[in-house]
Amino acid sequence: MNWKIPLFKIYWEEDDIEAVSKVIKSGTFWSSGPEIEKFEKKIADFVGTKFALAFNSGTTALHTLLLAHDIKDKDVIVPSFTFIATANAVLLAGGTPIFAESESETLALDIDDVKKKITDNTKAIIVVHYAGYPAKYVEELRKMADEKNILLIEDAAEALGSSIKEKKVGTFGHSAIFSFCQNKIITTGEGGMIVTNSKAIYEKAKHLRSHGRVEFEEVNYFSSKKDNDYILEGNNFRISSISAALGISQLNKIEKIIEMRRKNAHYLNQELSKIKGVAVLHELKNHYSVFQFYSILLKDEETKKSLQNYLNDKGIMAKVYFNPVHLKTLYKDKFGYKEYDLPKTENLSKRILTLPLYPNLKKEELENMIQEIKNFFNMKNPPSNREVS
Repeated sequence: MNWKIPLFKIYWEEDDIEAVSKVIKSGTFWSSGPEIEKFEKKIADFVGTKFALAFNSGTTALHTLLLAHDIKDKDVIVPSFTFIATANAVLLAGGTPIFAESESETLALDIDDVKKKITDNTKAIIVVHYAGYPAKYVEELRKMADEKNILLIEDAAEALGSSIKEKKVGTFGHSAIFSFCQNKIITTGEGGMIVTNSKAIYEKAKHLRSHGRVEFEEVNYFSSKKDNDYILEGNNFRISSISAALGISQLNKIEKIIEMRRKNAHYLNQELSKIKGVAVLHELKNHYSVFQFYSILLKDEETKKSLQNYLNDKGIMAKVYFNPVHLKTLYKDKFGYKEYDLPKTENLSKRILTLPLYPNLKKEELENMIQEIKNFFNMKNPPSNREVS
């Protein structure tokens, strides 16, 4: 559908085109150029970690990180209110995802339910920073993880630049990942990054990222006539030089991008919070959100679906982020999950709706969206709860 207001638009400038063109025109090393290490160094410096390692997606970054942390045959506590990659990465790394509830303020893991799910076989907890909001209990989860000698891993796919008391998301856990998919804060089209302070995890993940290969320090694989050694069962999860160059260019303007997002999100919060029947998400004290997307909560599923239908009919894209992962066919069939296993999460997913938000969202587009939501709640007979396409 040709949306009047799409859910997201990629923010780019001429320097992004120039960065990519420069690599292409070099005529060589499109997959192993110096842009990759430069991108990694800039991300590590921006976040505040010792190491960063680039990948071709956030999913492969998380998969590799879990392999590096060796979660095989162990349990990993994850939210069900997340993108399915969070749980799938656990399966792919040989572990078992154990779903826990999410709390209602930042929509991240509920620490009380996490405590109930921890057993002697628990190896790690993955906390997701929903939509760029720092997770409410991330500091407490780290403290609890340390006390119980288990890992805390941050799935910060949506939260590059978010912080609590100026401490960046990605530095609260033992390791973390970010995503650079097309709808993220900065984008390389597809891409991801591991950040960590552990040299051992960094080195192991580096081997796993590229076929288990031991690289020569002085020259990369494509420039060497020597025979490399292979020490692990790795894969090809590398990012290209073209993507890394784009990542550098995007990162150079991340503060500008975030400020544009925050301005639009705060305006939506200001206006939508005035509408009876709409609940907006607010930043907690000392929390700084990058608003990777913008979600509201409605009173029930019928209202949510009716508003979604109404907005879609007006050309305004609205989508649910996220439906519960534990109720997807894979997890129902494999582990026997069923409806009402996570009542808080299921209720949350029934009431949440994500609206368009992007850096260069125009004032008239914001006003149009706000007015249409007002119109919906002012109607005596809103649209019926038909199936959303």
